Formats: sequence, C-alpha cells, structure tokens
Amino acid sequence: MLKVFTPLESPAIYGGDDINQASRRVESTTIPYRKGGVKAPSFLMGFTSFLISLIVGLFIVSCASAPPPKRDVVSPEIQIRETESSKQVKLMNERILMSTLSSKRDPYRDYKIGPEDLLEITVFEDAQLNKAVRVSSQGNISLPLLGILRVKDLTAYELEKEIRDLLAEKYLQDPHVNVFIREYRNQQISVMGAVDKPGLYDVKGQKTVLDLLAMAGGLAGSPKENAGPLLFLIRPARPEDESSKEKKDSDEQTPKTFVIDLEELLFKGDLTLNLPLIHGDVINIPFSGKIFVGGEVRSPGGFPLSGRKMTVGQAITVAGGLKYEANGSETKIFRFSEKGTEREALSVNVYAIQKGESEDPYLKENDIIIVPKSGVKAFLTGVRDTFKGLLGFGVSLGTL
Repeated sequence: MLKVFTPLESPAIYGGDDINQASRRVESTTIPYRKGGVKAPSFLMGFTSFLISLIVGLFIVSCASAPPPKRDVVSPEIQIRETESSKQVKLMNERILMSTLSSKRDPYRDYKIGPEDLLEITVFEDAQLNKAVRVSSQGNISLPLLGILRVKDLTAYELEKEIRDLLAEKYLQDPHVNVFIREYRNQQISVMGAVDKPGLYDVKGQKTVLDLLAMAGGLAGSPKENAGPLLFLIRPARPEDESSKEKKDSDEQTPKTFVIDLEELLFKGDLTLNLPLIHGDVINIPFSGKIFVGGEVRSPGGFPLSGRKMTVGQAITVAGGLKYEANGSETKIFRFSEKGTEREALSVNVYAIQKGESEDPYLKENDIIIVPKSGVKAFLTGVRDTFKGLLGFGVSLGTL
C-alpha cells in the first residue's frame, strides 16, 4: 500500500504522540497501488461525469430551442385575389368551349392558299382548261392560256373570280370556274405560356385564335398561377420572295406582335380580336402577376413583377429597349381599375425618362405598356433599305 499525506498531516508538523493518530486519519484516504498506474479519486470521476452530462444537456436544449423554419404567410387579400383569378380563368375556358361548339363558320372557307397546296381547277365551258396543280414555293401556279398566276394569300373564292375575269377578258364568254383545294399544306402553330397543353400543333385549313386555345386545352388555372388577361400573337417575318422584291412590302418582312385582350374577346364578344392564324404564328399567354410590354420594343412580352417594384424605364430595358422606329415620346400605359372592368390610359415620355428629365413612374400588376411606331422614322428606314438595295456595296447608311 502507498500512503499519501497532506501537508497538515505530515509527521514533521505533528508531534510524536500524534503520529499514530495522523496515520490513522490518512489511512482512510490511502489509494491502492496497482502496477501500471494510480486509480483516480472518486470525486474527480464524478466531477467529470457531471461536466459531460452538463454539456450534453446544453446541446439538447439548444437544439430543441432552435426557431422553427419560417413559413410564407399569405395575406387574406392575396388569397381573395387568387380565388377570383381562378374563377375568371374558369369562366374564360367555358367561353372558349362554347364559342368552339357554337361556331358555324366553315374552317376552309376563309383559308388562304399557300405554298404546297394542291388545287383542282375546273372550267365548265372548256374541259381542256381543267387542271390539278400544286402551288409553288413562291406561291404561283401555271394554267393553260393564262400562264403564271400569283395565288398566294388568296381564298378559293377570290381565285375563282380572278380566273373567271381573265378568261372572260380574252377567251370565253361568261365562264364558270370552280376551285377546289384537294390537299392542304400542314401548318405549324405554337401555343405557349398559361395553357393546359402547350406545344407545337399541326393544323389544316384556316384556324383562329380561339380554335388553337381550344386545341391547347384552354387556359391554365391553379391556386398559385393563373393565366393573365392578355394574349400575345407573334407573327414572324415572312421569307423574301420575288413578289416582295418587286412590291417592297416592308410590313411582311418584319415580325409583328398583336396584343389581344382576352376579356374583350371572351366576355364582350369582340370577334374582331379572334384573328385568323397563319403558318409559323406563336401564341403566348403569360401568367398573371406580370406587366406587359408591346409595340416597338425588341423583345415584347410579359415580365414578372415577383413582388418587387418596377418602373417604366426598367420595363423598357427588360424588353430589350426601343427599336429605331419607336416613338417613345407617345408611349401609353393601359391600367385596369380595381374592379377590373374599366381601363385607363396614361401617357409617358420614355425619352425624357431615360434622360432624367421626367419622373419614372412605378408600374402595377397587369399594366400594359405600348410603344407606337414613328411614321417619320419608318419612312427613313424604308429609304435606307431602298438605298442599300440599289447600291449593294455594303455602304453603311445607318445615319439615315
């Protein structure tokens, strides 16, 4: 056994008579000696266990008291607005379905002839003039006696009248002509955005905006995302052909964007907005909660607000900026009233805003910005393009 003395219990301090007593007192604190080490005192082991328990307890308490993850709180006003928007989309879909079922319009009557269509032409007074002919890629056909005729963008009725007038002028008296479209070319029209079935659709015959909305399953509606009040019909530029070189029709050589108010079309019955579609058209219905920029900007369309504020100048920038032909000083903002039934028009000068000479107003949800075309700039652009075509030497005329 190894005996351990404290300083007060050392024999040098106590007298000789007390040595035995001191030894007996220390005997109770003796630690058995073992080969390889000394056993730690029991109070030290207890203190260590207490520290470990304390640390573990603090860790558990800190984990339990961590704040729960924040949840997005939706205000009652937003919930009411989303519910009303869903009801509006449902009513619009009902109108789309009803207009499709009740339409008595012949989808082929107003169809405009185009390349690759196969036409069967019959002249009742002379069987030798009867012919089945396919429209060329330039939109022309060749007929006996009459030669080459331009038929692109004509309806069957209009072509009948033209052939009848030409034959009556030189060859036949009161001829009777019939034009039958035996084969229609496949037209591809894209539908994207807030519809149930977006995609590329192959169609035959003349189709309208409502026809394609019905084919796409109607407008999309959910508790969080609903279709907006506007439809954008984007018509790409047509490829240049021989007639366009002669005609110099600049309207067909530039992309167009038509903005259609779905409420005017579906609820007020303005069928002038139910535009006929052609090959290559793109229909885009942005989701609600956006602002819309159209007209003479480089990238027209709908842009999300995402809970943030956006000014007119920022919206023009997001839309790619103004085109050269734009008349930014006559820009209009169309804004729906709180009831959603009336719309007011506000005038802004984009040029003054960009120069810092005018206030840059904030936009509201579903605001529509339309930038008109400048007649003078459009004329100068036409002059510039004409000079480019005449010179043909790559001379820079961008200063015109």
